[in-house]
Amino acid sequence: MQDFTINQMQAMQKQLQDKYSAIWEPIQPETGKNKLLWMVEEIGEVAHIIKKNDCEKIMKDADVRKSLVEELADVLMYYNDVMMCYNISAGELKSAYEEKFNKNMIRW
Repeated sequence: MQDFTINQMQAMQKQLQDKYSAIWEPIQPETGKNKLLWMVEEIGEVAHIIKKNDCEKIMKDADVRKSLVEELADVLMYYNDVMMCYNISAGELKSAYEEKFNKNMIRW
């Protein structure tokens, strides 16, 4: 199985944005805050599923697991919208992630 990259997610998200450009708010810095707020709402839906179900059900119940993964996909879609609003590339994110990782490796 091949990894699913940020570049692939962003390309797919751009297709959605292009298709619905007439009815969705544009991808631009001024709408980044709105996209972030939508992402937070989706994170709340993920939290709700986890809060309402025990670990075993999340791991073994196909319907619960499908709902959880679907909501996580929604989070990633808005995450990519936020990145696109502020023109953050996958390379820029990778560099910041690696830097933060290295700081955390020696932090405690």
